[in-house]
Amino acid sequence: MINNTIARRYAKALVQLGSEAGLIDRFSEELAGVDRLFAANGELRAAFGNPAFTAEQKKEIMKELVAKAGCSELVGNFLLLLVDKNRVAFLDQIVQTYKKLADEHSGVIRPFIRTAFPLDDAQVAAIQGALEKKTGKKVVPQVTVDQTLLGGVVTQIGDTAFDSSVKTQLKRIQDILQKG
Repeated sequence: MINNTIARRYAKALVQLGSEAGLIDRFSEELAGVDRLFAANGELRAAFGNPAFTAEQKKEIMKELVAKAGCSELVGNFLLLLVDKNRVAFLDQIVQTYKKLADEHSGVIRPFIRTAFPLDDAQVAAIQGALEKKTGKKVVPQVTVDQTLLGGVVTQIGDTAFDSSVKTQLKRIQDILQKG
């Protein structure tokens, strides 16, 4: 719970900075790039958690990472602030929270769409259009194939699921027949 509060506080501040500068999407890409570097390198994560490294050494490491990732000055300063406040361990959570807050700020939703078979571009566009009309927001669908559905589509937007899969419809019919 405390970790989420910390991540939210830092992410919210960066979204505000990004909004003022008109760089929300760029910040998201830069943060994701740095987060990938941390995720791919266990020694790097360990260095920031190791008390044997001084704060100055950790800052130098972060400066090298910022330069390697080609981050903007604001994101670079933000990452150095995380080093100063000993919050680098929360980077993954901050990045995930930043993405959510940035989407909320920009009016974007990212529904998960599961289908039994691969969809062509026209079908994805039709689903995207219907969701944009229904929600009034920009939709960036994330489509995956789930052959256990047998047919149909399951769309998940946050906590809400729209399930029109054949598997669910067969289950409903089975329940009705068993009841009565």
